Amino acid sequence: MSSEMSTYDPFDRHFRPLGLGLVLALLAGLFGIALGVAFGAAEDSLKGGLEASGRAVLAEAYKGDDGALKAVLAKSWTYYKRAHLHAGAMGAGALTAIFVLAFAGGPRRLLQAAAIGLGFGALGYGLFWFLAGWMAPGRGGTDAAKAALEWLALPSAGAYGLGMLLTLVMLVRRLAARP
Repeated sequence: MSSEMSTYDPFDRHFRPLGLGLVLALLAGLFGIALGVAFGAAEDSLKGGLEASGRAVLAEAYKGDDGALKAVLAKSWTYYKRAHLHAGAMGAGALTAIFVLAFAGGPRRLLQAAAIGLGFGALGYGLFWFLAGWMAPGRGGTDAAKAALEWLALPSAGAYGLGMLLTLVMLVRRLAARP
C-alpha cells in the first residue's frame, strides 16, 4: 500500500461546480432573514420611510389624495412582506434543488446553468418585490414601480423556473438510468 493515498473530496466533486448558485441561494435566504429582522427591529421606521417618500410627491403623484397614498403605502408594506417570503422560500428551494443537482449529475455546463439560474432567481425575485415596495410611494403607485423593475422581475422569475425545470429533467434522467 502506498504511503500517498488519493483523497476523494465530495465537496469538490459535487458542489464546487455549483458554487455560484449556492452562494446566490444562500444570499437570498439571508436577505429574507434580514428583512424579517428589520421588520421586528424597525417596522415603524421602515413604514415611516415609505410614507415620507409618498408625502414628498403627494401633490403631484396623488393629486393631494391622502386616501390614495395610504392605499399605496399599505400595498408597499405588503410588497416588503412578499420580498421577505419570496427570498426565504425561493432561497430554500434553490438550495434544495442545487443539492439534487449535485448528486443527479449531468453535463457540467447544464448543471452550472441550472444552479446559477436558481440562485439568481431566488435573490433577484426577492429583491424585485422589495424594490417595488420601496419605489411605489415615490412613483405614485405600485404599477409604476413594478413596470420600472420588469428588467429584474422577468429574468429572475424565468431563471428560477428554468433552473427548477432543468433540475427536474436531470433528476428524472438519473432516476430512469439503469444503476
